[in-house]
Amino acid sequence: MAVYGGIEAGGTKFLCMVAGGPQDIRAETRFPTTEPDATLARAIGFFHAWRQAARQPLAALGIGSFGPLDLNPASPTYGHITSTPKPGWAHVDIAGKLRAALQIPVTLDTDVNAAAVAEYRWGASQGLDSSIYFTIGTGIGAGVIIDGQPMHGLLHPEMGHIRIPHDRQADPFPGVCPFHGDCFEGLASGNALRLRWGQPAEQLPPGHPAWELEAGYIALALVNQVCSLSPKRIILGGGVMQQADLLPLVRQKTLRLLNNYVQSPTITAGIETYIVSPLLGNRSGVLGAIALAQSILDC
Repeated sequence: MAVYGGIEAGGTKFLCMVAGGPQDIRAETRFPTTEPDATLARAIGFFHAWRQAARQPLAALGIGSFGPLDLNPASPTYGHITSTPKPGWAHVDIAGKLRAALQIPVTLDTDVNAAAVAEYRWGASQGLDSSIYFTIGTGIGAGVIIDGQPMHGLLHPEMGHIRIPHDRQADPFPGVCPFHGDCFEGLASGNALRLRWGQPAEQLPPGHPAWELEAGYIALALVNQVCSLSPKRIILGGGVMQQADLLPLVRQKTLRLLNNYVQSPTITAGIETYIVSPLLGNRSGVLGAIALAQSILDC
């Protein structure tokens, strides 16, 4: 059976995996995302070491990366990270560096598109031809599956940067996005929670006023996508969603905001199975990278 390499390249940490699929994981590691050369060298070293120890080749490598990314194969900067606020990472040729070092086929997509692909193939949206995977963590992003394929376009979905209503009397916090201030990511990311409340999200207790506010912002974003793309399921992952009370609050507020306008029993009678957690847990992104690698040979 062929085995593949996968990298979930996050702004905070890298996850690297060698696998044939979710039931055939051969090796994995994770380490902090530091400056580009050192971080990519560590990933390359992991795959070199595995190949040497296993005496087996990798068929291909998939990368699910933070972005924005240039995903146009005809572009001279295809495979590059572009205008990211992550210090030192703007304009890094992440795909090219890994391809040159490992000498195998390499493909990439956004980390959230990769997670959406994994959940579609093996997880919470199996059997559904459309879905959205949101990660609510240090930053916010979303991957979209339409007709079983990750959605691209001019670039790729940037749902973390949609504009949502911001009542400055109720929430005077200006937002943390260096590009847009109070976009969705600027108001509701883990960074926003930490700076607004003076402590990380994981330290905020149940019942803290942070969670009502956070659930409201997430629900506003979900309603926008329900009305725009009409997905058949919404999956909410990321570190912020680990707060146990948050998902039920998001469901309640989403129903309230929709106000019975979308007349589908999937939503009105089944919100608990419409807005869900990822079935693959914190491996959605890196398993999505494995799925991307498999897609190279499937074509």
